[in-house]
Amino acid sequence: MTTATRDEVLSRVRDVLVDALGVDSEEVTPEATLQGDLGAESIDFLDIVFRLEKAFGIKVNRSELFPEEVLSNPDYVDNGKMTDEGISKLRSAMPHADLSDFEKDPQVERIRDLFTVDAIVNYVEQKLRAA
Repeated sequence: MTTATRDEVLSRVRDVLVDALGVDSEEVTPEATLQGDLGAESIDFLDIVFRLEKAFGIKVNRSELFPEEVLSNPDYVDNGKMTDEGISKLRSAMPHADLSDFEKDPQVERIRDLFTVDAIVNYVEQKLRAA
């Protein structure tokens, strides 16, 4: 699968999310957020990681895909907002995510919007290229 096209990766990610979350495949669009649009809960992330590993034959480090430790570090969060250092750490921890909107209003509660289908596709593509 190392030579998969983006559409092939998206299709397989869509299948993973449909199975893991019980949503219709039409709901799994590149811009859909896992929590807000697809209703994923934190327990679902473990299942998604497992299913991605199985579907693509890759090893997924959960903290690479969902870097929660950044949110719990007081150096990175101040009064409910990500600090500049936190945003920098998030950018390096999540190169697969588009932070451009988040950076304009870095409220911690908006972090969940970074976990999109497109971010997962980007992540899987990076892993496949590195394999």
